[in-house]
Amino acid sequence: MITTNQIYEALSYVHDPEIPVLSVLDLGMITAVKVREKDILIKMIPTFAACPAVHFIQKEIKEELEKRLPVQVTVERDKTVQWNTSRLSEASYKKLRQFKIAPPAREQKEILSGVACPFCQSHNTYLRSPFGSTLCRASHYCRDCGYMFEEFKRVE
Repeated sequence: MITTNQIYEALSYVHDPEIPVLSVLDLGMITAVKVREKDILIKMIPTFAACPAVHFIQKEIKEELEKRLPVQVTVERDKTVQWNTSRLSEASYKKLRQFKIAPPAREQKEILSGVACPFCQSHNTYLRSPFGSTLCRASHYCRDCGYMFEEFKRVE
């Protein structure tokens, strides 16, 4: 019999195509895992309602689990839960910084102090555009080190 631990282990290999250092578990995209008689049901949510990668991620979840586990997998979008940045794992903040993307602010006081540059950690930064290379990112500039960088947008 397949265990939920085996399922979660397999899910750790499914990464976001737009931020490949983060798995669907790091992002908090998995809302339910059910071992049923004939298959496994995985319920997931996108990080943004209009995320263009949703179908790709669903396909990746199905393929990765079926490759690693001897069972059929059904992946459904959970329409009862809305994703927000509080679903990000603690490890995801470190992974984002290492990937040179500023993680989202956790609290209001972090928003007020400005976004920390992932290159030099300075808060002497400004928002260049609320639109980054993907829907979930915004573009910033650091006045101290001169690098442009992206921030993973906070969603409440």
